[in-house]
Amino acid sequence: MGRITLEGVKKSFGAHDIIKGADLEIADGSFVVFVGPSGCGKTTLLRLIAGLEDVTGGRILIDGADVTAVPPAKRGLSMVFQSYALYPHMSVRGNIAFGLKMAGRPREEIARKVEGAAAILNLTPYLDRKPRELSGGQRQRVAIGRAIVREPKAFLFDEPLSNLDAALRVQMRLEVTRLQRQLDTTAIYVTHDQVEAMTMADRIVVLNAGRIEQYGTPLELYEHPANLFVAGFIGSPKMNFVGGRTAAALDATTIGVRPEHVAVNPGGADGATGLDWVGTVSVAEHLGSDTFLYVEVPEIGTITARGAGELGIKAGDSVRLRPDAARIHRFDANGNTISA
Repeated sequence: MGRITLEGVKKSFGAHDIIKGADLEIADGSFVVFVGPSGCGKTTLLRLIAGLEDVTGGRILIDGADVTAVPPAKRGLSMVFQSYALYPHMSVRGNIAFGLKMAGRPREEIARKVEGAAAILNLTPYLDRKPRELSGGQRQRVAIGRAIVREPKAFLFDEPLSNLDAALRVQMRLEVTRLQRQLDTTAIYVTHDQVEAMTMADRIVVLNAGRIEQYGTPLELYEHPANLFVAGFIGSPKMNFVGGRTAAALDATTIGVRPEHVAVNPGGADGATGLDWVGTVSVAEHLGSDTFLYVEVPEIGTITARGAGELGIKAGDSVRLRPDAARIHRFDANGNTISA
């Protein structure tokens, strides 16, 4: 079991409030991602759950038991850090087995668990190698293996892929997701990368300045953001925001529309009506599968549009943009979403 509950959890360092009252229910077997900009408190919240930081206020429960004052080693959790933290003089086998040896587990049990974890992580051929003989991805798998053999109630991942190159990050992202599904163990994963969050999570916690802005499935956050912050953070490229008379016409202080919900037509003002915006392309990014256009619209600013495939539009071209009226998000003066 690995149900984790936070009740009004707070963390302060002196006069600085880092976590400002977090309430959260993480279901057993779920994959939950904490995401947000640098300094938002996501790693601090993870460390509070792990017991590596003391809670200033509130309670942390694991399977209904209050563990707020329980030391890390007795919470039944395993943490995978950003740095691999492997012992360079030990083999892969020794690194994976280290925690079990320190716990005084029987030799036969250690061997069985190490072999099992190595098989799951495709590390069997490397068990007798030293960390220096491994790639970055293999080292990260060793660190994950060390966590697996403890058979924890939950895995805690603190930006485990940030030291890897882009291609390897994608590969490891898939491997970590498959592993969590295979083990059916609760996982909490911290990242600043919203693409990782969207592709890996069952549910996402969006944090901002120590507060939980929204907690929901990736599609809930994408389609129904609670406020301007979530709307701007989730999605790549980020949502376009427009204020002034355009927003006022829709009874809002600000409206938002995602780049993929903006249709692009060449030809400038010809046929422009209603919410159409006419502008000049300042930058065109042609990626083959997609084209990203950055369009300067008078009195509005830069609007980003995303089109499938090759649009055949270049910098300097005049274009007409038409946002999908059904996909426009409206926000009030406080930045909160206005319900339809």
